[in-house]
Amino acid sequence: MTLISEGNNWALLSIMFFSSFIAIYLEQKYKWAAKMTGAIIVLAIAVLLTNINVIPANAPVFDDIVWGYAVPLAIPLLLLNANILKIWRETGRLLAIFLIGAAGTLTGAIVGTILLSNSVEGLAGVAAMMTGSYIGGGVNFSAVADAFRVDGNLISAATVADNLNMAVYFMCLLGIASSAWFRKHYRHPYIDSVSKNGIKGDGLTPAAGYWGRTDISLKDIAAAFAYSVIVVTAAKMTGGFLSDIIPQNNAIWKMLNTFFGSQYVWITNISMIFATVFEKIAKEIHGAKELGTWLIYQFYFVIGVPASIVLIIRKAPFLLLFCFILVIFNMFFCFVIGKVFRFNLEEMIIASNANIGGPTTAAGMAISQGWNKLVGPSMLIGTFGYVIGTWLGIIVGSILGA
Repeated sequence: MTLISEGNNWALLSIMFFSSFIAIYLEQKYKWAAKMTGAIIVLAIAVLLTNINVIPANAPVFDDIVWGYAVPLAIPLLLLNANILKIWRETGRLLAIFLIGAAGTLTGAIVGTILLSNSVEGLAGVAAMMTGSYIGGGVNFSAVADAFRVDGNLISAATVADNLNMAVYFMCLLGIASSAWFRKHYRHPYIDSVSKNGIKGDGLTPAAGYWGRTDISLKDIAAAFAYSVIVVTAAKMTGGFLSDIIPQNNAIWKMLNTFFGSQYVWITNISMIFATVFEKIAKEIHGAKELGTWLIYQFYFVIGVPASIVLIIRKAPFLLLFCFILVIFNMFFCFVIGKVFRFNLEEMIIASNANIGGPTTAAGMAISQGWNKLVGPSMLIGTFGYVIGTWLGIIVGSILGA
């Protein structure tokens, strides 16, 4: 029994949309909220409302609208500027250490699953989700979760564990940036520059600075959604066709069927090809990033809805350990292999952040530390993570038997 019934679509949409607004407002207004991020805030609101019986744990509007439409439509919008040639050309060293960190995430997912598979049922699906998320971001998390039909309660528990892990992780990165030991053993030209010249800023939170007002017209909104719908339609048709013709006689064929039959793989592929081949047209569509991000906020609300506190208390400790293993491997690859190849300390920190947190958190950290020359490249490699995260997440999930 809940205050709002599962069939009251308009009331549920009102709460979901208003919760997203509150999260975004707080993130851009207060520094404490900016550190939490709006995504975590909207998730926490959903968890709270569910566990005090204001909204139901399941409702058709969540599955039909958010999972069915919002998430698929968000991906082409967020990848509209994912020009692979530009990313490769402009990020240079940062892309190399980013890929090294991605290899660490993938290795950690496999090792963590081997160690903890007997402790958490369905861990292979979580491994797939977190591989996608810790190489790309929330877009990939949702795409891989849908591809493997991961249980909603397990998604929520994994998300809570991930959020706790991320809070510790970000503090570790900030600690590394200020650590005398790391400064002694690694090169740090950007830190030296800030120490010499200071940080220039206007007092805004990183989120407010990044999500400032942009030029957007009615034509831009129409073009963005028309493009996104066409991409999703083409992807669903392509994935459905290949799923029908690829056999599932053995594990290898089944993995290929899962990979090439996934609409999300083809949404990513088509979006990437369009952004690369038709870069000029893509640049003329303003507001796609904002629209896509708003849709993803609805996704974060929905994954918080089925969060049972009892289930989280029971399962989150193991999932927290699993997420911790992924982060440890990612950081080991970045900071140890990065040291061997003489990367700068700041490059390792930002690349690892772009892996685990995504482009927005990586750019936010670069801004907050005054490493202004790394802001643009951090956004580019984080976007590249969106491109490859779903691919690698599905591959890992298929290998582990998700």
